[in-house]
Amino acid sequence: MDVIEKIKNKEVFDLLIEANKITEKIHGKDVSLERALFLSWWCEKGDCKFCYMSSQKDRIQNPDKARRHVKGIYAEAELTKRMGWNIEFLSGGYGVYSTDEIREISENIYYITDKPVWLNIGITDELDAYGEEIIGVTGAVETANPKFHNEICPSKSITDIKNMLIQADNLGYKKAITIIIGLGEEIDHLNDLFNLIEELDIDRIIFYSLNPHPDTTYHLTPQPASLYYASIVASIRIRFPHIEIITGTWTDNLANIGVLLKAGSNGLTKFPLFKMYGNRFGKRVEEEVYWSNRNLIGSFSNMDLLTQGDNLRPELDPFIQRYIDMCYENLDIKKI
Repeated sequence: MDVIEKIKNKEVFDLLIEANKITEKIHGKDVSLERALFLSWWCEKGDCKFCYMSSQKDRIQNPDKARRHVKGIYAEAELTKRMGWNIEFLSGGYGVYSTDEIREISENIYYITDKPVWLNIGITDELDAYGEEIIGVTGAVETANPKFHNEICPSKSITDIKNMLIQADNLGYKKAITIIIGLGEEIDHLNDLFNLIEELDIDRIIFYSLNPHPDTTYHLTPQPASLYYASIVASIRIRFPHIEIITGTWTDNLANIGVLLKAGSNGLTKFPLFKMYGNRFGKRVEEEVYWSNRNLIGSFSNMDLLTQGDNLRPELDPFIQRYIDMCYENLDIKKI
């Protein structure tokens, strides 16, 4: 019986057991903490039905005001290095930054962290403008069935994403895709995802569960069931034992983490980092990893790490301090 039939038959625990064995044998027990660095909060396309940025397009008349201060971005990079986190990718909406600007930001992050970055900057045919400052390119597929994808993300063609990732491969970069669980996809759409991973020889897949945002089509849609989410992750681990899997969850679903790790996840993402670090929410993430019998790389609670390390860019100190202050302000937080 294949993995899709097992999901349909609700044999989720069998999938988890198999996926966990594969993960520990091939990848070991280490779990990374991942932080996406966003460049802006606006997108000129703004028509992906689930996306927060789709609710901002008509509200923000001047996209330049949605650009983040680059020193704030670099400060985040410095702090993720101190905490032992990875930068999941550098991301932003369409039509805000030029390729030259994104390359410069990537180069500075590489200088700060001593690690090349992943890009998730939308569909582009200018990947040859980048160099050793990036390690890979992420295509925001979101859902792999072509017909359903066109309904959810009408301005992001799967064909164009595939062509971009083929170019990335030709240039020697790794390839990743993002997938959102809970959009209303069908289980049989997994076949489309399997085919896409095989066709492009994908190195990394990043799963998110739907996080319903106000003023979007999905604002009243509940998040997907935890075991359904885990079964999708497990199916990928079983079919593609060597692929890197990153899974995202939000503060109201931290209990998903354990089951996602058992399903084959190598890393965790999608956290409001500076609102959680050091308080009971950050510590709960660590507990989930502990009770999953996995080894967390990096910290979600060690406050001493925030002030350790040699800052290569002293002009970032005020920006770094603001994030540190935010962490301390949220130590006794009761609600996020």
